[in-house]
Amino acid sequence: MQVLQLLLSGIAQGCIYGLIALGFVLIYKATETVSFAQGDLMMLGAFATFAGMALFGLPFWAAALLALAAMVAFGMLVELAVIRPILGQPQFSIVMLTIGIGYVLRGLITMVPGIGTETHTLAVPYKDQVWKLGGLVVNVEQAVVIGATAVLCVLLFAMFRYSKLGIAMQASSQNQLAAYYMGIPVKRLNSLVWGLAAAVATVAGMLLAPITFVHANMGFIGLKAFPAAVVGGFGSLPGAIVGGLIIGVVESLAGFYLPDGFKDTAPYIVVLAMLMLKPNGLFGEKLRKKV
Repeated sequence: MQVLQLLLSGIAQGCIYGLIALGFVLIYKATETVSFAQGDLMMLGAFATFAGMALFGLPFWAAALLALAAMVAFGMLVELAVIRPILGQPQFSIVMLTIGIGYVLRGLITMVPGIGTETHTLAVPYKDQVWKLGGLVVNVEQAVVIGATAVLCVLLFAMFRYSKLGIAMQASSQNQLAAYYMGIPVKRLNSLVWGLAAAVATVAGMLLAPITFVHANMGFIGLKAFPAAVVGGFGSLPGAIVGGLIIGVVESLAGFYLPDGFKDTAPYIVVLAMLMLKPNGLFGEKLRKKV
């Protein structure tokens, strides 16, 4: 029963990692850019939800929808104003730019008086509720994380499989130049991908906030979501979720059975093992270049 409890906790945490990793993969597939600002977009989305509830008195669901809409617009604005002008430059420059975006977002939140420097509780309707299934105690917050992640994955699968927008995004991710010549608005799609990645990060922030509170440094969890993307395969959307679950479960078991310190290092040990055994990740595609 104790192992089941640890697995449940690890799966819930792994879902958070997987959602943030989804943002990594979405942006990478669209623009071949690694965005290290995903964790801070998650933090900003959590603060937007908290602001809607605390400052404007909105119920949780209304604040969540408003935060999602605002973050989609913000993600598209970041791509248009900051990322697009530097596309085509060396990858290192773009990576450093995304790291800088994260620092700017944390700094701006910290400058908000009375909010940015404090730790806040997101008052969700299911806060501190538990279900007892025999000897297994299920935290409703963790159950919501798992359920919401499953629903979001189904919605994303349906969008990419059956909608014209999703098919166009797939075509653009395969070959942007060919997609452009076929009449697909590649630049607009790139903006939409950044907006979608910001929305997914916001969902992760809403799910994580009731468990770990809302604070300016909660975006550092993105550093553990990056190994999830690598383990699953950096070009695979299902791989991001699977990688997140693996990292979450390994972290949960390591934190209980191994000495202090192993919990934080376990994800990176898994990444090193994966890079040695299967460099493309579990679901990554093998890419070859002729020289």
